[in-house]
Amino acid sequence: MTQANAAHMTDTGPDYVQIKTKQQGAWSSGDYAKVGVTLQITGEVLCESMDLRAGASVLDVAAGNGNVTLAAARRFCRVTSTDYVPALLEDSKRRAEAEGLPVEYQQADAEKLPFADAMFDNVVSTFGVMFAPDQFTAASELARVCKPGGTIGMANWTPDSFIGQLFKTIGGYVQPPVGVQSPARWGSEDFLNDAFAHQVKSISTERKSFAFRYQSAEHWLDIFRTFYGPVLKAFEAVGAEKGDALAAEIMELIVRFNVSGDATMVVPSDYLEVIIKR
Repeated sequence: MTQANAAHMTDTGPDYVQIKTKQQGAWSSGDYAKVGVTLQITGEVLCESMDLRAGASVLDVAAGNGNVTLAAARRFCRVTSTDYVPALLEDSKRRAEAEGLPVEYQQADAEKLPFADAMFDNVVSTFGVMFAPDQFTAASELARVCKPGGTIGMANWTPDSFIGQLFKTIGGYVQPPVGVQSPARWGSEDFLNDAFAHQVKSISTERKSFAFRYQSAEHWLDIFRTFYGPVLKAFEAVGAEKGDALAAEIMELIVRFNVSGDATMVVPSDYLEVIIKR
């Protein structure tokens, strides 16, 4: 065990408080909104798959800069948007205000949501709650705050997707804390069945794909190294020499997934759209 990993352990297991503090720092670095806004379509599609109805209450967990928050508000739902990074909530708030959409914002930890049991008709998260380090606790919180008969909707990257493989590539250079599993587990039906066992009535999934469209592979890497906190922090952690090697591996990954047929980048990344009936 490395010294860095040992620092994230307690006598009873991973020190989730310390881990989340580092995560908050990572997501607060750069400017996630530069990446997040490109994913807007996934929030719109999720709301349609959930068949959201006007007037229904919706809680967005680990909402980031608000893709599914705004999508639900556009459907005249009563939306509460949460994240543990205040700057991301401010980004989302500016977007909502620009469109004249009423949204309630509250800073909150996905593993300890500050809401009563069975408070919301719908609970949603797109590429958000999957980053919670204590995965089973986060799943239980989603179920707890959702009304019986309500719906939990998620979009989660799959382990074999482009982003899932990006996580794996970075993990070869920057090891996650001991006891913390890959976020891509949330894109696995086996994990979902285990995490929500005996808490919900049904779980349905559909494999979908989002295409990362950039000017080139170099353009994508420059954007993610500059603005996407986990990638930015990974390059900071490994230093210049290993950073060159990491960049080369990521470029190889892009080439493997790229389907553009020209100098641009069109990389599909599969995700699991999850509809859970509480």
